Amino acid sequence: MNFNNISLCVRRRATARNAYSLFRYYSSSSSPEPYDVVIIGGGPAGLTLATALKNSPYTRRLKTLLVEGGSLAHIENWAPGPDHYENRVSSLTPRSAAFLKRLGAWDGHITQDRVKAYDEMKVWDGLDDSARIEFSPDILGQNVDIAYMIENFNLQHGLLSRLAELNSQDENKTIIKDKARVKSIVRGAEWPVVELESGETFSARLLVGADGGNSPARAFAQIEARGWDYNRHGLVASVKLEWEDFRSVAFQRFLKTGPIALLPLPDGFASLVWSCTPKMAAQLKSLPPAAFCSMVNAGFRLGPVDIEYILTTAAEQVAAGKPDVSEWVQDELEWRLENVELVDEDNNLPIQIVDVLPKSRASFPLKMKHADTYVAERVALVGDAAHTTHPLAGQGLNMGQQDVESLVGALETATRRGLDIGSLLAIEPYWSERYFANHLKLGVVDKLHKLYSFDAAPIVALRSWGLSFVNSLDTIKRELMRQASN
Repeated sequence: MNFNNISLCVRRRATARNAYSLFRYYSSSSSPEPYDVVIIGGGPAGLTLATALKNSPYTRRLKTLLVEGGSLAHIENWAPGPDHYENRVSSLTPRSAAFLKRLGAWDGHITQDRVKAYDEMKVWDGLDDSARIEFSPDILGQNVDIAYMIENFNLQHGLLSRLAELNSQDENKTIIKDKARVKSIVRGAEWPVVELESGETFSARLLVGADGGNSPARAFAQIEARGWDYNRHGLVASVKLEWEDFRSVAFQRFLKTGPIALLPLPDGFASLVWSCTPKMAAQLKSLPPAAFCSMVNAGFRLGPVDIEYILTTAAEQVAAGKPDVSEWVQDELEWRLENVELVDEDNNLPIQIVDVLPKSRASFPLKMKHADTYVAERVALVGDAAHTTHPLAGQGLNMGQQDVESLVGALETATRRGLDIGSLLAIEPYWSERYFANHLKLGVVDKLHKLYSFDAAPIVALRSWGLSFVNSLDTIKRELMRQASN
């Protein structure tokens, strides 16, 4: 595609007007306060963007506002105890970590003793446990980490801390308004105008939507997002291992309902992500803690039929108010394991979990969605506002970080050249750099999910052969890991 003519493909001017909103805007006695950049959303993508703009020598003078609907006080004051880990955890690639280092947020602001690096992955097929692919510690070279497990709160806290530090060094401060819900976004005389429920209004030379999958900024720009619901939920929980694992390994087993993954955290804790049907997610959340732990251990060791039987029966017992559900589940697990041959369990399987942290079990629907474009006149989308993906590859947050890195690069170039930062000429390079890279990752993850949703014997045999074949070729595995860590 000729990117010199790309504006012909992506220009989507907002032609429809909300008559009531425009009347309220034009009849207002006070004009909207103007900003160069207004960022909607205080999640990882929005906070990274605000910090990156303030950290850059080319964009730090831009008048920037970040608007977040919820409170950021609990993140700003985040100070968890050693026996507690949040259930929303992300796998940061080395590229994302390097970007945070350049921003000055990684060292000195993110709590490093709560970050766990891992340098090995073990992935296998739940319908054929012999079909495995293993990424060893030396696959990318000596002492090279595959990724870093970090609580989202830790990341956001570090970014807020770094932004506060940057603000203390500059009279032109980046403004953060939390507990500030967006009421409407309308097209002003020249710039987008954001109205909060408090009645405050702001105009934006560039409006950035970092506001999630149901992005109001995307709706304002009339950008379509296409995709589908997987009819799966991602069940997350923070769990305690039987003993602290000396290894740094991420485990993932593909079941018909979706993958179950156990990702390492410091001090003998781990993060669980189990992709399953909404019914399964509800059943798993209903179990007593001990029974839940037994089911997770079964998820990595038993066949799909056994897992379904134990879970269904246990959930029925819970609903009937029967006692000793946990004891029954553990007895069923142990009895079935006597008839299951676990090859080299110490090296091939995760250490069994013995506890789940209180209130850490939660689930959310899984979707794949991709915006037709990431830019419109005076609007840019980053993170989940532009794309959402299945968590099986741990790429969602990293894709958002790379969006921010690219957008800041485009704005730096525009600022150096004296361009209007809200014009398509300034922000289209961001879209052209990120759209197709993200599209490729979204497609690969989507196809993997669908491939492992089948249990027909010929398909299982074919994918098992393919997995074993790839596992035998270090060159291919090395390239896969380079792409995943980039």
